Amino acid sequence: MNAAGDNVSSHSQGADPITVSQMMTPGVVQIPGDITVAKAAFLMQKEQIPCLLVKDTDARTGIVTYTDIVKKVVAQGLEPQDVQVRTVVSRPVHTIEFDRPLEEASTLMAVTGVPLLIVMRQGQPVGVLRARDLVYMTKRCTVRIPATVWTHDGKSAAAKQHGTITNLSHLAAAVEGPLMIQSGAQVGVSFTLPDAENSITAYGRAAVQTKLGEGPPSRGWSLDIQFTHLTASDQSQIRSWVSQQPDQDSAPKNQ
Repeated sequence: MNAAGDNVSSHSQGADPITVSQMMTPGVVQIPGDITVAKAAFLMQKEQIPCLLVKDTDARTGIVTYTDIVKKVVAQGLEPQDVQVRTVVSRPVHTIEFDRPLEEASTLMAVTGVPLLIVMRQGQPVGVLRARDLVYMTKRCTVRIPATVWTHDGKSAAAKQHGTITNLSHLAAAVEGPLMIQSGAQVGVSFTLPDAENSITAYGRAAVQTKLGEGPPSRGWSLDIQFTHLTASDQSQIRSWVSQQPDQDSAPKNQ
């Protein structure tokens, strides 16, 4: 395990990257371009899916989402039953392979600005990965676990900062405290689960930064860290520990 001040260029060695397939929503529905927007919207609602692949030809494919329908049809005063879905699709369709690291998907979304990716396997679409899936898909539990956090650039690490993990899953953690870390930064976080003997060190990306309270005195920041590198044993340990915690509705209000 690397201390915060140590060289961390090997932080991914021995760690198993969380892959896209672990986070995606399985299944992709494809439709022809000549069906109406009304039928497309009905299908999305019926199947509870965030998008549809629209295939006009083998070489020409687009994607339609609820946002496309609202902006390009409803907001324009058009009738969904009178508009073919091919006229409102977005292109290009951004894809990622199912076995790629989650960090790669996060980077691709940040670079392209798209809110979702189509997951591919052997040339076929097999699922959808949404931006919000990266952080919020799995069960988390409310905790108060002391943690050490630091930023790094893959070669060296900045000084240690101390905070408290308030929300935890095997894919992400929310850390509160006087943290001077910007959204998008590469970070490391070290902590020990209650009653555990060994500490856990995870590496990831600072996904969301939220100010705690308004005005002086400052209560600091809440930083949502999306894990991208975590050993298989540590993933399993966190997952097992979280699964044993009571559901939020039945959990005590004061820990």
